Amino acid sequence: MRKILFLILLSIGLLSCKREDKTQRQKPLVVATTSILADGIRNMLGDKADVRALMPAGVDPHLYKASVRDLDLLQEADMVVYHGLFLEGKMTEIFEKLAYSQNLINAAENLPEELLLRSGPEAHSVDPHIWFDLKIWSIALSNTSKALAAWKPEWKQEIEQNTAQYLNELKTLDQEIQFKVDQLKSSNQALITAHDAFAYFGKSYQLEVKGLQGLSTLSEPGLRDLTGLIQFIVDRNIHAVFAEQTISPKAIEAVVAGCANQNHQIVMAGPLFTDSLDAPDTPAGTYIGMVRSNLQTIYKNLNP
Repeated sequence: MRKILFLILLSIGLLSCKREDKTQRQKPLVVATTSILADGIRNMLGDKADVRALMPAGVDPHLYKASVRDLDLLQEADMVVYHGLFLEGKMTEIFEKLAYSQNLINAAENLPEELLLRSGPEAHSVDPHIWFDLKIWSIALSNTSKALAAWKPEWKQEIEQNTAQYLNELKTLDQEIQFKVDQLKSSNQALITAHDAFAYFGKSYQLEVKGLQGLSTLSEPGLRDLTGLIQFIVDRNIHAVFAEQTISPKAIEAVVAGCANQNHQIVMAGPLFTDSLDAPDTPAGTYIGMVRSNLQTIYKNLNP
């Protein structure tokens, strides 16, 4: 009943919202759901469009609920790009509705199935944090670039040039990550975080990763999860655990306290940036800056 009521209100809101005259704009408006996605699109489109992130810096997309103002912005946009893979879990119905009236790109659509990680057979069990594997993220951005070029054929050459340059930067960054992670593996370290956002990172760079919570921050860690993780840290002589920017540090603080009770002192480092960039004009305010900032924090605190 609540879902039906939500869709009715959404329909009314989409029909009744005041739209600005798109023909009066100097540049087309492209709205991306997350700051991570918006940054990639800015790099591909250059100054051709006004690219805005729907979710502000520091917002958890798993929990995000669209406001009336958000619905207005989505309707006013010339193009909407969303991440997909149920990352924006509470906005699924909105995208289904928008598909009938709006230009829409699902950035994670058409990724090779064998590259995706799952925690169960359900559709929503796909791990959406693909941006932590730079190779997969490059495929997603490349697919998005092609969709943007199809939307604006007159921009095709510039979009392709911008995309090629940006993907080359990501390739260099990918090699930089592997070099530093190899040093961490040699000292038997593992990456311990508040929720399971770094599985793609671990798989891509062959680093063991453990999260106290599941794929979504909607889940809550149990006592068994906490006890098992503490024992793992003690047994492996892990040097640090990491808080995350969009998640309360309470659960990971309990891990630090539990290790102290076993006479194993560890550092609670971070926060790492996981589901959002930092504020604009900060070191982690771009995707490449975010990845480098995370890498520096992880390396500094785990490297013996």
